[in-house]
Amino acid sequence: MYELSKLEILNYLNGHNDDELFELADQTRKYIFGNEIFIRAIVEFSNVCNKKCFYCGLRAPNSKINRYRLDLPTILEAAETAASNGARTIVLQSGDDFSYTKKQIGELVTELKNRYDVAVTLSVGDRGLDEYAYWAQCGADRCLIKLETSNPELYEKIRSGESFEARLHRIKSLRDMGYEIGSGIIVGLPGSNIKDILQDLLFLTDLKLDMIAAGPFIPHPDTPFAECAAGDLLLSYRVTALLRILNPGANIPATSALDSFDSRGRELGLGRGCNVIMPSVTPSAHRADYNIYPGKNSVAIDVSDSLFQTENMIRNLNFIPSSSKGFSRRSKNVQ
Repeated sequence: MYELSKLEILNYLNGHNDDELFELADQTRKYIFGNEIFIRAIVEFSNVCNKKCFYCGLRAPNSKINRYRLDLPTILEAAETAASNGARTIVLQSGDDFSYTKKQIGELVTELKNRYDVAVTLSVGDRGLDEYAYWAQCGADRCLIKLETSNPELYEKIRSGESFEARLHRIKSLRDMGYEIGSGIIVGLPGSNIKDILQDLLFLTDLKLDMIAAGPFIPHPDTPFAECAAGDLLLSYRVTALLRILNPGANIPATSALDSFDSRGRELGLGRGCNVIMPSVTPSAHRADYNIYPGKNSVAIDVSDSLFQTENMIRNLNFIPSSSKGFSRRSKNVQ
């Protein structure tokens, strides 16, 4: 595997040789994963959130959004349709919505694990560590806990005074419980610069994460960052390519934010080091309401169609839709 100095990373971030960077990232992905692309089916079961993050359309003060909560049978139906159509990872995602009890989420995890041969990922925010421990006992395999930035001061600003150290403690605690951990950043956040992104890359690599996501900043009209400039799409590709080189065995998704800039955004991401696609399988009546940023889930299609289109895209790029659960390769000592 390749080793990069800080100066080399900075040069790549500044676009000194994109062709070389993307080729190195693609070679690294292929060496570890072959041509397999992992599919994570996401059920976004609630867009209610108690947070006030400056960048997110789900923020609690946003009164313009159409709020929804799915009941447990509806959540299970969407997840089971995805599983029966070949998805081997189900992601249960919501805003920080505490109306769902520990036992209810545990019931969802247990039912999915009992009925299907799937991995279950939780992306439900700052719930109690005791709750996460219970869900691990129910069979949950992975957690997504985004940082968005490794700069503590910027983190506090964009998340309305929340503690970066508390978030980091949560990540480390969940890892100690046995979860695979995913985190990541937003590229081009207002107030960040190229040196911050360099630090983000080094920080995320030091965390030895199982999954790392990096997508471009997209200003949402109903947030304090509405008038800020969007992130740079090409810079976002450079970041994910560098993450692949620095973290060969981590799962790195081609995020849906890429498609908000370019209809072929995720396709390009797969050719530049990414190995995961995460289609939404939220019921079509509510999918567009999970509006973190403009353009997300803008097309309402059925669960089976969403997975079918994803698999077709993968095949058309001469990749292979994986039939595995897609666990991290870090545990296999590939780093």
